[in-house]
Amino acid sequence: MVGLCGSDLNTFRGANPLVSYPRIPGHEIAATVEQAIGEAGERFRPGMNVTVSPYTSCGQCPSCRRGRPNACRSNQTLGVQRDGALAELIVAHWQKLVASTRLSLEALAIVEPLAVGFHAVERGRVAGGDTVAVIGCGAIGLGAIAGAAFAEARVIAIDVDQRKLDIAAKAGASETINSAAGSPHELLAALTGGDGPDVVIEAVGLPATFRAAVEEVAYAGRVVYIGYAKAPVEYDTKLFVQKELDILGSRNALGDFPRVIEMLEGGRFPLNDVISRIAPLKDAGEALADWSASPVAFTKILIDLDR
Repeated sequence: MVGLCGSDLNTFRGANPLVSYPRIPGHEIAATVEQAIGEAGERFRPGMNVTVSPYTSCGQCPSCRRGRPNACRSNQTLGVQRDGALAELIVAHWQKLVASTRLSLEALAIVEPLAVGFHAVERGRVAGGDTVAVIGCGAIGLGAIAGAAFAEARVIAIDVDQRKLDIAAKAGASETINSAAGSPHELLAALTGGDGPDVVIEAVGLPATFRAAVEEVAYAGRVVYIGYAKAPVEYDTKLFVQKELDILGSRNALGDFPRVIEMLEGGRFPLNDVISRIAPLKDAGEALADWSASPVAFTKILIDLDR
């Protein structure tokens, strides 16, 4: 089972800045072990369901030397800088596998995007008692919402699509803001006593939401950017200094897969609401075309390679 996410949609549209073509997608992976030998056989058994960390790291660049291989300068993610899991055959080191004895392939196929959201929560140093606003309720934004709720923070979800906000509430958001129906600024101020949230996580990738994160966050707050802005962003940089902000990037995931699996095994995520379509491989192109034509109608597409 292979999940398709917003970056795959941008790859399909020719708008992913990290991709060279031709490229076979597929970085959200779930599979069943058929055979385990050697050292791998000590940890994995036939019939065990696993997911795969799709990133590489060189072990030598500054990020790797600092213990942050998720931001490796030479990273090659499956389906992005190298062909992904929709290829006929792939190779993944057994140390990249993470198993669950309780989760289905459908659940394991969404671990990676949720882990990206969990990592953003970790980057924002979110703790219990914090108020966290998450802008964007796609799969990665939902991961940030669930991760912040898992850390016992108060979570405010912001999106233009009420259907996604309803899912965000099931994922752990205590309040939601439909920015198509009213001013997020006024509503955030009302919900935070005029202070703004302690942490803002941006998971959309638009210049307007990049700026809004800095404008809405509280003084001495933290801003975490997951998305790539689709165009250059202009800031009034005085807010960086006046608010003494921590402005952080968040890339991929780092040790977050087990915590996501723990959350999913505890039944604390609306899996069925998030999966918009499960299609066989022969219909993968059609599914991406439908998503491209109607972006708000989809959150997660899974490709079932056994169909």
